[in-house]
Amino acid sequence: MFAHFFHKKPFLNLQTPVTDNAPLPRSLTLWQLTLMGVGSTLGTGIFFAMAETVPLAGPGVVLSFLLAALTAGMTALCYAEVSTAIPVSGSSYTFTYVTMGEGIAVLIGACLVLEWGIAGAAVAVGWSSYLNELIGLVSGHDIPVLWRESPFKRNVTGLAWGGEGAVNLPALLLVWLCALLLLRGSRESAKLNAALTLTKLVVLLLFVAMSLRVFNRVHFEPFMPHGFEGVGSAAAIIFFSFVGLDAVVNASEEVVNPQRNIPIAMMLALLIVTTVYVLVAFSSLGVQPPETFVGRGAALTTILHQATGSRLSSVLLAMGAVVSIFSVTLVSLFGQARIYFAMARDGMLPAALKRVDPHTFCPSRGTLLSAAVVSPLAAFLPSHVLWGLVSMGTLVVFLAVAIALMLLRHQQPDRAPGFRVPAYPFTPLASIAACLYLITNLSTTVYAIFALWIALALIFYAAYARHGAARERLVQSQPQGNIAT
Repeated sequence: MFAHFFHKKPFLNLQTPVTDNAPLPRSLTLWQLTLMGVGSTLGTGIFFAMAETVPLAGPGVVLSFLLAALTAGMTALCYAEVSTAIPVSGSSYTFTYVTMGEGIAVLIGACLVLEWGIAGAAVAVGWSSYLNELIGLVSGHDIPVLWRESPFKRNVTGLAWGGEGAVNLPALLLVWLCALLLLRGSRESAKLNAALTLTKLVVLLLFVAMSLRVFNRVHFEPFMPHGFEGVGSAAAIIFFSFVGLDAVVNASEEVVNPQRNIPIAMMLALLIVTTVYVLVAFSSLGVQPPETFVGRGAALTTILHQATGSRLSSVLLAMGAVVSIFSVTLVSLFGQARIYFAMARDGMLPAALKRVDPHTFCPSRGTLLSAAVVSPLAAFLPSHVLWGLVSMGTLVVFLAVAIALMLLRHQQPDRAPGFRVPAYPFTPLASIAACLYLITNLSTTVYAIFALWIALALIFYAAYARHGAARERLVQSQPQGNIAT
């Protein structure tokens, strides 16, 4: 059954990938690519993660952000080298297929689907909280609980029936709005994302400037109330905040001069994101003590109101969040659609998902499938259930990239020179160790759900993907004139 589990995709086949119609055009510039990485990362962590992580780490959450960023940085270097050697769609899925084999590639593809799908859903749920906050600040009325909250509630095991809501309608609508925008094409989506990302940067930097005016260092004592274990646990959750770096690589096939622009964009995005994360976390803790972060879905508006005493400043922050945060869901759907596209091109998924719209150059069916997958997660699950799973999927994917780099160096020693990871092999080994450390800090509930997901992926490989991959290899091995039309 698993005879081809470790069958590798030939390296030369990647230079001219096969599609049924128009290829994905190289239209994304360095500037757009950098802002795609920043835009898909910034709205994820800092607008929502403080309420989830400050109770674990206290003021030491600042170190948690730095620890997660260090891990992401080492992995970003590995990503940069592998993606410049293999500049096609599919990100870690394609890297794994080339270096480890089709079966492992399916498992990494499942992790990417988990990573992008749940990240998009979780951000949509957080966006709904800010939308409700904005409506409340402006009108004095809230969106009815029935239509803005999950039917599930938090308990000690993570999830239980009995929440006050029926469906998170704003989150559901956001997912489909993003899908409609993506159907217009990559170039138009990238321009919109750039504008939204710049708006987000301005909003967050204004928040920092206003909060620092009332900074109180007393809130930083004790700095690590739960020791380094708390800092590590928070860093494991925060790691989902760096999922956006994968968006840079996932757009490899649509980037102008990928050998130059991908490494630069990844490092610029990481530097910008980490700086903003640390500044916002530091200034937030200077305004209010750690215990007041618990259960605050739209925490930054509350913090700013405390810092300034001005209702208008909170309105402006909530408005900026509502306008800009959805760029994360936008890029999450973009990334998931490209994973479907790459897997379908290899025969792992139905061929319809690899077709590109001849007018917009968008894999439209993959985009619609992404929205369909994310919709129920956003509509019915609370965000606290989603964050840990995003981190698990992201950490496993980043782990695979570091391993893929080492295998690529061994398997392709004579490949054309390009970007090279500094301090090799220390950098990929350190990345592997850091990812494993953060994985050990996730909850047993996350392990259980992730194990079930991987089991389902193995069943899918045995029942469908291995047969489709074998058919695709047969088609590509035949001379072009012998392929039936």
